[in-house]
Amino acid sequence: MNFDYSADSHQVQDLMRKFMKKHVLPRNSDWLHSAESGVYPLDIIEPIKAQAREDGLWNLFLPELKEHEPGTPMSNLDYAPLAEIMGRLPWAAELFNCSAPDTGNMELLHRFATKEQYEIWLKPQLNGTTRSCFAMSEPDTASSDATNISTTIRRDGDDYVVDGRKWFITGANHPNCHFTIVMGRCDDGPGDSRHHEHSMVIVPMDAPGLEVLRNIPIMQHHSPEGHCEIVFRNVRVPAKNLLGKPGEGFAMAQARLGPGRVHHCMRTIGQCELALEMMTERALERRTFGKLLSEFENVRDWIAESRLEIDQARLLVLQAAWKMDQFGNQAARVDVSAIKLVTARLQTRVVDRAMQVFGAMGLTPDTPLAYLWTWGRALRFLDGPDEVHLRNVARAEIKKAKEHRGSTAAYYNLR
Repeated sequence: MNFDYSADSHQVQDLMRKFMKKHVLPRNSDWLHSAESGVYPLDIIEPIKAQAREDGLWNLFLPELKEHEPGTPMSNLDYAPLAEIMGRLPWAAELFNCSAPDTGNMELLHRFATKEQYEIWLKPQLNGTTRSCFAMSEPDTASSDATNISTTIRRDGDDYVVDGRKWFITGANHPNCHFTIVMGRCDDGPGDSRHHEHSMVIVPMDAPGLEVLRNIPIMQHHSPEGHCEIVFRNVRVPAKNLLGKPGEGFAMAQARLGPGRVHHCMRTIGQCELALEMMTERALERRTFGKLLSEFENVRDWIAESRLEIDQARLLVLQAAWKMDQFGNQAARVDVSAIKLVTARLQTRVVDRAMQVFGAMGLTPDTPLAYLWTWGRALRFLDGPDEVHLRNVARAEIKKAKEHRGSTAAYYNLR
């Protein structure tokens, strides 16, 4: 395994660090103040987006980006450190047209869209003029098992009719969110197994019958772009809005999650790096009981443990990215479950230590730590709860043991 970044990746990393320092960090306070008022700050976002595109820092997440499409294609391995740099500021990824859930939706459309769907829905996204959301999770079903999803997508002549309720739909409140990709139970799929009972359909956000009911705070944090509850009441869309074939929704959802989880994980590592840097600086400045905090052994242990755990997690993520590049997304399925689990747990541990070093200040909005901790806790549900990923990893290990059963017998000292 070779985890070396390419020369192009090193060059783009350097360019992105300079871009963040010059164009993004100076506007962070303005963005936060605007977001706190509940107004999404497009006046801040759009000029920086235009500059990022001009500088070639655009659509970096899509390895299959074609020559005629805007952006710079990077492999999953080369993109990973760029996601880490973006992740240090929760709002930065949008500036490079690399923010979730749009990245996952663009990957879906890139793979499965018809020519007409490409022109209407994907092209504006690649250009950064529109955003989207992905409607999958539901309040009345355990969405960790996607086959439970109960929203219906019913064929009616030349249309599909969508009925159901979705929640925690990220980005649905963004002023530029123009459509959602809805996953639901279809009535015209093959129906030969529980994994062929669902489809995906593209629904404009202004479609009659679609209503955004509320923007749900996560751990008391209110996101201006939204984690929304949406209801679909007899929402009618043309049959040409079906993505892929009837009954392919579950398989497409699995394909969508692979790269996106790598992106999530590297952004998490970037936030953990920031928390570690803040913790270490604070320990060098703060005195108590006649000593700097950095002179207390328990604080030094927290710093050391954080450094080791971050580096371990990063290597695991890079391994998953490398496998995806070398062997395809499906080959890295278990690795993707592993990194999603490891990084989400990592974030709450590292940020918790940093908050402890900061004292009461770490609980306030004066630092990003309280937000980062709550987001880390939320990550243990986003893209599937811990238990699902543990199940996937355990199932893979048990399968290997069954295939090689008895191979450990020689190691026993039996007489």
